[in-house]
Amino acid sequence: MTTATTDLEMRGDSSAKHAVIWRMAMPEHVCPSGLKALHLLKRKGFQVEDHPLRSREETDAFKDRHGVATTPQIWIEGARVGGHDDLRRHLGLAVHDPKATTYMPVIAIFAMAAALAFAVAWAMGGAAALLSLHTLQYFLGFATAILALQKLRDVEGFVNGFLGYDLLAQRWPRYAYVYPWAEALVGLLMIAGALIWLMVPVAFVIGGIGAVSVYKAVYVDRRELKCACVGGNSNVPLGFVSLTENLVMVGMAVWMALWML
Repeated sequence: MTTATTDLEMRGDSSAKHAVIWRMAMPEHVCPSGLKALHLLKRKGFQVEDHPLRSREETDAFKDRHGVATTPQIWIEGARVGGHDDLRRHLGLAVHDPKATTYMPVIAIFAMAAALAFAVAWAMGGAAALLSLHTLQYFLGFATAILALQKLRDVEGFVNGFLGYDLLAQRWPRYAYVYPWAEALVGLLMIAGALIWLMVPVAFVIGGIGAVSVYKAVYVDRRELKCACVGGNSNVPLGFVSLTENLVMVGMAVWMALWML
C-alpha cells in the first residue's frame, strides 16, 4: 500500500508531529470525513502517513483488525485519536452538530436577497439607485421568493412542519401545499412590481394567518417547534424569525397597497 508523503517530510522537518490516517478512498466512493481529516492534519503541520483503503474488503478488514466501526481512523504519535470529529476535539476545534439549532439558513437567505437586490439596483441605476425604495422592494421580493424556493424543494418536509403550528393548515391541510406557491407568487410580483392588486391580498392573508399562528404557538402555548420557514427538516427554531417573516409580508402588502393609491 502506498504511503503519501507530505511537504514537511520532503523538507525533512523533524519538529512536526507524526500522524497516521486510514481512510476510505474507493473508486466509487471517497469518504468526505477522511478527506477533511487528512487536510486538517496537513494544515496543522503534521507529517501525515496516508493509507487509502481502496476497496470494501480492505475497509472491512481494517475495521475488524482494529475493532472500530467507522473510518477514517487517525493515530497521532502512535496513540489512536479516532475519527474526524475526534480529531477536531483533540485539536481543540468545534465539532459540527447536525441537530443543533441554528439561524445560518435564514442569515444566508437574507444576505443573498440583499446582494441580489443591490446587484439589480446597480444594473438598473448605478450607485445612485442602491439606497432607493426600489432596492428595498427588490430585497423583500427576492427574500420572499428564496424562502418559497426552500419550501418547494421539499414540499412534504415543509408540510409536515407547517401542520405543527399553522392554524389554517390544521383545519384545511391542503393549504399547507398552497402556501409555498402563494409565497413564491408574492415574491415574484413584488420584484416585478406587477399585478399589485393580486399580490396585496395574497401577501396580507398568508402573512396575517402565519403571524397569528406563530404568535399563538410560541408566545401563548409556549411550544418549542422547528420553523418550516426555510423548508422541511430545518433546525431553525420557530419564533422571532418566522414571526418577522410573516409580519414583513403583511407590511409588504400594506406598503404596496398605499403605493397603488
